[in-house]
Amino acid sequence: MTGHSASPAAKRRRIAVLAALAFAASVCWQGARAQNVPAKRAAGVAQNQVPQAAPSGSTFEEEIVPQRYADNADVNAFIDDMVARYDFDPAALHALFAGVNYSATAVKLVTPSPKPFPKNWRVYQARFLDPVRINAGVKFWRQNRATLQRAYEQFGVPPEMVVGIIGVETMYGRYMGNFRVLDALTTLAFDYPNTPNRADREMTFRKNLEDYLVWTRDAQVDPTTVLGSYTGAIGIPQFLPSSIVKYAVDFEGNHHIDLRASEADAIGSVANYLAQNGWETGRPVVWHIASDAGSIGIAQAAADGQPEPHWPLAQMLRAGMKLDEQGLDLAAEDSTPVTVVDLPTPAQPTQYMLGLQNFYVLTRYNRSFFYALAVYELGQRVKARIEAEDGGVRNSIPPATMPSAPAAAPAPATPPVPAQPGTDDAAPPQ
Repeated sequence: MTGHSASPAAKRRRIAVLAALAFAASVCWQGARAQNVPAKRAAGVAQNQVPQAAPSGSTFEEEIVPQRYADNADVNAFIDDMVARYDFDPAALHALFAGVNYSATAVKLVTPSPKPFPKNWRVYQARFLDPVRINAGVKFWRQNRATLQRAYEQFGVPPEMVVGIIGVETMYGRYMGNFRVLDALTTLAFDYPNTPNRADREMTFRKNLEDYLVWTRDAQVDPTTVLGSYTGAIGIPQFLPSSIVKYAVDFEGNHHIDLRASEADAIGSVANYLAQNGWETGRPVVWHIASDAGSIGIAQAAADGQPEPHWPLAQMLRAGMKLDEQGLDLAAEDSTPVTVVDLPTPAQPTQYMLGLQNFYVLTRYNRSFFYALAVYELGQRVKARIEAEDGGVRNSIPPATMPSAPAAAPAPATPPVPAQPGTDDAAPPQ
C-alpha cells in the first residue's frame, strides 16, 4: 500500500521485497511454475517456484499496512483460543498483534498468476546447478564433513541429499529471507488472497502461527525479531514453524535449536525430516529411462503427475519400457513401485525418468518434480567434485556398513508442542 505512513522503525524494516518481487517475476517468466498438482504442503505458492529473498543486509521496500490487526475480530478469536489452549497472557497477545503489520507484498507473492507460464526444466535446472552454487556446496560439505557423516550414521540420509536441499533452499544460508515472520504468518492466516484453496491455506497458516507463538515462547525468542521468507519459513533449511516443532533437532548438542545460525542443527533437522518422511537408506532416487521411442512413449502415457510411486516396475517393463541403468537386477526389482517424472522444456523433447520412494520423499519437502530433481542433481554434482578433489575417496559410509534403517531422532531440546505434518508447498517443509 502506498497511501499510509509508517513509523521510522517500519521504514527501516522495509527490506528486500522489491528484489523478491523481481526474483519471483523472473522465475515465473523462466517457467519455474511447474508440475501443477495438488499441494500437500500448503503455502499457496506455485509449487515449482522456489523463491529466495534478498541476502541479509540488502535493502528493498516491503509494502505494508501498520497495525492492521489491532482489535481485529478474527485475530481476537484466535487470541482467545491461544489463551484457552496454551495459557497465554491475553493482554500480552493483544499488545503483540496490535503491532503486527499487514504485508501486501507477501499477499502478492503468494497470489497465483492469472496467466500460466510454460514449464521449463532446462532453465530451472541451470539456475540451481550453476557453478556458484556448486562451489558453495563443496565448501559447505568440507566445513561440515563430520556433521554430515554423523547425520548419515544416525538418520540414514546421505550427505549429498542434505547438501542438495540446503543448497536449493538458501544457498547454504546466504538467502534466508528478510520478512518479519510474525507479519507474514498473520497476513496469510487472516488475509490470504481470494483463491479456490483460500480456506485451506488460511487454516495452514493459522496452524503455523499457533506453533510459531508457542515455539518462540518456549524457546524464549522474541516473536517480533525473527526474519524469514514471505511465507514465514525460517533459517538455513527454511522450515515453517510447524516443521520446527515436529522435525527440528538439537544436532549441535548445546541444548538449544537454532536453525538460523547453527549449520549443525540445520543438517540434523533436514536429515531427520527426510528420515521421518520415509527415506530408504541405500536405495536410489531415480532410474533413467532408455532413449528409444518406445520407452519414451510408455513414459509419456504413464506420466500422471503423481509423486507417490504407484506403477510396479514390472508393468512398465512388460509394456516394453527399457531402462538405462547398468547392473540393475530387473528381476529383483520387479515389484518396486515407481512414478514417471516428466521434465518439460518448451521447444525441446520432454525428459522422463522413473522416481522411486526416495524421490517421493524429496517431494515431501517441496511437492515439485523440478525441485526434487534439482536437489538430487545438485547433491550429486557436489559429491562428484568432493570425490574428484579427494582422489576418488568416498565421503560416505560404504554400502556394507550403512545402517539398515534410520535411527530414532533425538528428542528436541525445546519443549515439544502439538504439530501437524507440513503442508507448505513452495518454500519450507513444515
